[in-house]
Amino acid sequence: MEASAAELDLQRSVQAVLRQLRAQAPALQNNQGMWRWSLHKKVDRDPGKSPVLVRILLRELEKAESEDTRQVIIPLLHTLMYVLTKATGIPEELYQRSYTLCMRLLTLPSPYCTIALDCAIRLKTETAVPGTLYQRLVIAEQNLRSELYPYQERVLLFVDPELVSPSVCSALLLEIEAAQIQQTPEACMRHVVSHTLQAALGEACRAEALQRKLKASPRRALERYFHAVVAAVEQMASEPSSSRVGHLERLEEIYCSLLGPTAAARGRCVGDPLSDRPLNIPLPSPIITLHLWTDEEQLWKELVLFLRPRSLLRLSADLEALDLQGLLPDRALARESVLSTDSGIERDLPLGAEEPPTTRGSEMEHAGLQRKGGIKKRVWPPDILVPGSWDGPPGLHRRTGRPSGDGELLPGVSRLHTARVLVLGDDRMLGRLARAYHSLRKRETQMFCLTPRLSLQLYYIPVLTPEPPSLDTSQNVDPFILDVITYYVRMGTQPIYFQIYTVKIFFSDLSQDSVEDIFLTELKVKIQDSKFPKDGSSPRRRGIVESPGAELSLGYQKALLSGRTREVTISLRATGLVLKALPARDTDDHTCLNVSVTEVVKSSNLAGRSFSTVTNAFRAANIQIQSQDQRLLTLVLDKDNRRTFRDVVRFEVAPCPEPCSGAQKSKELWLSSHQQEMERTRAKPKPLLMPINTFSGIVQ
Repeated sequence: MEASAAELDLQRSVQAVLRQLRAQAPALQNNQGMWRWSLHKKVDRDPGKSPVLVRILLRELEKAESEDTRQVIIPLLHTLMYVLTKATGIPEELYQRSYTLCMRLLTLPSPYCTIALDCAIRLKTETAVPGTLYQRLVIAEQNLRSELYPYQERVLLFVDPELVSPSVCSALLLEIEAAQIQQTPEACMRHVVSHTLQAALGEACRAEALQRKLKASPRRALERYFHAVVAAVEQMASEPSSSRVGHLERLEEIYCSLLGPTAAARGRCVGDPLSDRPLNIPLPSPIITLHLWTDEEQLWKELVLFLRPRSLLRLSADLEALDLQGLLPDRALARESVLSTDSGIERDLPLGAEEPPTTRGSEMEHAGLQRKGGIKKRVWPPDILVPGSWDGPPGLHRRTGRPSGDGELLPGVSRLHTARVLVLGDDRMLGRLARAYHSLRKRETQMFCLTPRLSLQLYYIPVLTPEPPSLDTSQNVDPFILDVITYYVRMGTQPIYFQIYTVKIFFSDLSQDSVEDIFLTELKVKIQDSKFPKDGSSPRRRGIVESPGAELSLGYQKALLSGRTREVTISLRATGLVLKALPARDTDDHTCLNVSVTEVVKSSNLAGRSFSTVTNAFRAANIQIQSQDQRLLTLVLDKDNRRTFRDVVRFEVAPCPEPCSGAQKSKELWLSSHQQEMERTRAKPKPLLMPINTFSGIVQ
C-alpha cells in the first residue's frame, strides 16, 4: 500500500530527528530540540496524524531494537510517550504493541530497562483507562483542585542576572505570561473534560459540538462536569476489577448531560455527517515562575510559599510569621528559652487549641499569631530525625497514579507537592544550587518540615552565550523556549547524583579563623605573587633565578576502581592546580576528584638553568594541599569570582557528608572519646549527593 503524503512528511521529520541523534558533530547535535519540536507541532496542527506518527515511531523503535542501535531508543521512547499522552483516537492495537515493545526492552541494562518499565506502567494505565495520563498531568501542573487526585506541581525557573541579560529575562517572562493568559483554570477544566470524553468514546464523540457546549457552560456547571469526569477516571484506575462497560456508561451519561440525549445519539450513528474529526486539545504548559537568583535564601523561601501560598499568610520580610511547624530562618534554629504557662501535658490543653481556624479572618490572624511553648501533634514517628536523602536512592521515580518523586516518606504523610527547580546558567549557578541544596538539607535536620510535604526535583540547562538568538522581546514571542523547558521537566525523569565537596581553608593570618565552604564543579588554585612574612628568612642572593610557582605538599587518598584506600604524599613545584568534580563524559565516575597539576620542571644546559611546565593528572577521593614556601594561594570555587579566597596557606577537600541532626550531635557529647571514635567508625556518614534530572541518566 502506497504511503500517503502526510505519512511521508512525518517519516521525513522522524528521519531528520534520527540523523541528529546519530550525528557526532556538535553543530548538528545543537538542532535536536528544534527537529523534535517541529515534529510535535505538525501533530498539534492536525491531531488526525497522531496514529500515523505512533506507527512510524514504533517501527523505528523495533528497528533500533533489532539492530541494537541504543543511542536512539530513549529519545524515541520519550517522543512516543509524549504523543500518546496528548493524542486521542489511538487504536488499542497500537497501545498493546507499544506495551509489548517496552516489556522486551526490560532485558537491556540500565537506564534503558528503567525507562522502559516506567513507560510500560503508564501504558498499562492508559490502556485500561484512556485519558488518564493527560488528566493527571493537567490537574497536577495547573493546580486544579481535586480530592481524588490532590497532587500539585510547580516549575521554579532560576536564572543568573549576571549571565542572562535583562532583555532575555524580559523575553522569557513575556513568553511565560502569554502562555498563562491562555490557560485559565476554566480552560484547563474544559481541556480535561473534552480530552477524556474523546479518548473514551472515540468516534461517537462529537468533538466540535462538545467544545462549543463547554465554552458556553458557566463556571459552576463546568466544575461539576470536571469533577464528575475525574471521579469516573480515578475510580476506574484505582479499581482494576471494575467493569470497563460501567466506566463507559458513566462517561456517556456525562456526555449526554452536556449535549442532550438526542444530539448524543446522532453522534453514535455510523456515517453521521455531523461526526467530527478529532480536534486539537492543547496540553497546557505547567505553571512556571521566573526568578532572578540574587539571595542565598531565595530557593527556600519560594518552596515555602509554594506549600503555603502568599494569599494565606501575612509574611514578614524574613518569613518569620510562617505557620509550618517551625520553618524558621537559620538564625532562629538555636533553642530559645520561652516562658510557658501550661503544664506541658496534652490533656491539659483547652479544647480546640490545636484545631485549625474555620473562618478566613481567623486564618489571617492565626498566620500572624502562634502559640509557643505547647506540645504540637506530629503525624510522623518522633524518633525519625532526617531522611537518608531527599528523594531516596537512585531508581525508578515515577509510579502509577503519582507524579515523579512522590511517595509516602512516613506512614500517613504523603508528599502532595512537587517543586521542579530549573536552573538556567553555567557552573556558577550550579555552585549556587549546590549551596542552596546543602542549606535545605541542613534545615531539614533541625526541623524536618519540607521533606514530608514536598518532592524536590532539580533540573539544569547550560547557557554558554549571554544572548540566545531564539529569544525575541517583541510581542510575537516564539514559544520554542517554553516548549523545550516543558518537555524537559516532563520527560527528564532519570537523575544523575553529583557529589558535593566541602573545602576547609586556612589563611596566612593566624588571627583569621578557618573557613568552610562547598563546591560542585571545580576548585581552581592560583599562585599569588605576594609572599607571607616568615621569621628568620634569608634574603635571596643576586644572580640566582627564582623558580616560578610555589613548592606544594600534596596528601591525597587515591581513587581506585576496587574501592580500596591508598594514601599518597608528594611534594612538587607547581604554577597552579584545578580540582574538577564533574567528569568529562557521562560514563565516567561522578564521585571522585579529577586533579590536574601544572608542575614546574627544572633543567640545566650551557645557557644556564631553565624551567618548563608539564601537566599531570590523577584521581583522588580527598586531598590536602599546603604551601611549603612563602607563596600564598588563591582559591576560586565553581568559577565564581564572588567566591574567591586569597592569602591561603593550606586547604583540605573531602566529600561533603550528609548534614547531622542536633539530636545526633547531642548524643555524641554524652559519649567518651573512645565511644565517639567507635560510633564514627560504625556509622560512617554518607556523602551528600545532589540529584539533577536528565533524559537518560548515566548510559553505561
